Amino acid sequence: MAPSNSVAVTMEKPDNFSLLEINGSDPSSFPDNKRKSISPKQFSWFLLLKAHRVVSALSWLLASVKNRIAFSSKNVNEEEDPKSRGKQMYRFIKACLVISIVALSIEIVAYYKNWNLDLINRRPSWEVFGLVEWSYMAWLSFRSDYIAPIVITLSKFCTVLFLIQSLDRLVLCLGCFWIKLKKIQPKLKDEELDLEDASNFPMVLIQIPMCNEKEVYEQSIGAAAQLDWPKDRILIQVLDDSDDQNLQLLIKEEVSAWAEKGVNIIYRHRLIRTGYKAGNLKSAMTCDYVKDYEFVTIFDADFTPSPDFLKKTVPHFKGNPELGLVQARWSFVNKDENLLTRLQNINLCFHFEVEQQVNGVFLNFFGFNGTAGVWRIKALEESGGWLERTTVEDMDIAVRAHLNGWKFIYLNDVEVTCELPESYEAYKKQQHRWHSGPMQLFRLCLPSIIKSKISAGKKANLIFLFFLLRKLILPFYSFTLFCIILPLTMFIPEAELPLWIICYVPIFISLLNILPSPKSFPFLIPYLLFENTMSITKFNAMISGLFQLGSAYEWVVTKKTGRSSESDLLAFAEKEEKLHRRNSESGLELLSKLKEQEMNLAEQETPKKTFGGLVRPKNKIKKRNMVFKKELALAFLLLTAAARSFLSAHGLHFYFLLFQGLSFLVVGLDLIGEQIN
Repeated sequence: MAPSNSVAVTMEKPDNFSLLEINGSDPSSFPDNKRKSISPKQFSWFLLLKAHRVVSALSWLLASVKNRIAFSSKNVNEEEDPKSRGKQMYRFIKACLVISIVALSIEIVAYYKNWNLDLINRRPSWEVFGLVEWSYMAWLSFRSDYIAPIVITLSKFCTVLFLIQSLDRLVLCLGCFWIKLKKIQPKLKDEELDLEDASNFPMVLIQIPMCNEKEVYEQSIGAAAQLDWPKDRILIQVLDDSDDQNLQLLIKEEVSAWAEKGVNIIYRHRLIRTGYKAGNLKSAMTCDYVKDYEFVTIFDADFTPSPDFLKKTVPHFKGNPELGLVQARWSFVNKDENLLTRLQNINLCFHFEVEQQVNGVFLNFFGFNGTAGVWRIKALEESGGWLERTTVEDMDIAVRAHLNGWKFIYLNDVEVTCELPESYEAYKKQQHRWHSGPMQLFRLCLPSIIKSKISAGKKANLIFLFFLLRKLILPFYSFTLFCIILPLTMFIPEAELPLWIICYVPIFISLLNILPSPKSFPFLIPYLLFENTMSITKFNAMISGLFQLGSAYEWVVTKKTGRSSESDLLAFAEKEEKLHRRNSESGLELLSKLKEQEMNLAEQETPKKTFGGLVRPKNKIKKRNMVFKKELALAFLLLTAAARSFLSAHGLHFYFLLFQGLSFLVVGLDLIGEQIN
């Protein structure tokens, strides 16, 4: 008998084997004694545990989305309800989502049952067992014969549009590079203004249109009042369309305060506020004294020009009678406020640095940005003045002036500071207006463009580049190709998109977009994902403008935060003193209301000690998140396609769909940017 502390190993066929005796008391003989092998049963339990955690995470996510939607439905306005806007688009996305979920369920069953199309096609029909397997075979045949050709044709069409638009971006960047290389910039055709003789300064009218913008009205009025220009050669019109009587009184007080300091400034309020900003500007231009002025400068309520703005822009008109517009560049005081403002800054830097500058140098035409520009009043009048037919009155007047032969100059080195929308809700409404208006304008202006006397090249530029390529094709292919066709191709392998369409070309184009703002290179991937996320808003706006849907004529004033004009208690005390001096009944009523509001705000922000010495506000103002259902539906569509891509081990397709779906989810839950109080 072998000793108790040893193990004897015997073999029935000892050929080529040796007998080994191991001393059980020597622990060094078992180096892996503590490492136990995992049995199949234990491995199954391990997989079940991981699956349970995944299901729990998904359940928590779905519950959070459900609670967010339920909470948002109580606070959402009628204009944000899908029933009143974008209903058809929302239904279409939901239908695609349902189809993808059903297809994914079938594919999962086929994956675990090891069904294969080639094997099924080789079998005789009587060897196909089971209704589910037969249904799967029928679906594969139908998909290959009927669905795949349609998707392939549509994807090729969108790919061609994508390449054309990418080529346009590349040409614009090359043009900008040429401008930098040759140091091309607008030059004065005549000598500069004689600063000694004020009579040489032309008469300039300053217009500041605003509507319920209590956060920023002071900064815009103050900046305009401090422009370095002879006081008798300038007039400031504060065009207030506010419907809040208290705010109207505050703006009147601000105007009166500057008038007392010798500034030539007037307050104007319309009783019938129609036509939005275009109607406001049109009404202001009907005043009798406007005929005494040669130029008009427009600043939106959140724009604060530097004192030398007029001296840098107006001299370009001297000796250049064909010049109708001088446009300055925007700069942003809150570009680093959050991720949303950083991504907006990338887009707008490319717009001003590349698009506006290249078009201004080589074509003498670009879209007027609606503010921070100086117009020759004669050009406005000969082009028909401000019209209320679209929500992009600035682009409308620019196109009509171009058709009448007027030239434009863009000054990239003259900047005017302003604000970027800090909440996704405000940014989305702004982008909807910016992308629906051009399509309205295109429908209205197309006959005029064709009949105009400008050259054929300028007509082609207006129709094919300015309108079709950059206003229609861009939102169409970006939404259709990356948000609809790409996830569907995961369920239709015959139409799978190549990697260069999904990855290489978009990254290259994003790099070109970021070149004007090199500090934004770390945000390359978030920028690419966010641009695809915004494509649904731009596509919906483009369709509504093209087919004259109800939301195309919707104008919502972009919400401002007043980042560059945040007042403290001292500024508020000065405002109280001004109201006291007025000694008017309306002013006293307003003063009491302001005091009451200030006391309520102070009570809400009064610190309250808690247990442990911590300090917290008494009543903290809560911020609410919106829920954007179209974005959420697209998020789940892309995540479903990512799951199907994972089964097929597609690699980059899976990662793109996963992160793009998460991007839609973040935006759909309003987790980007600031929330609204």
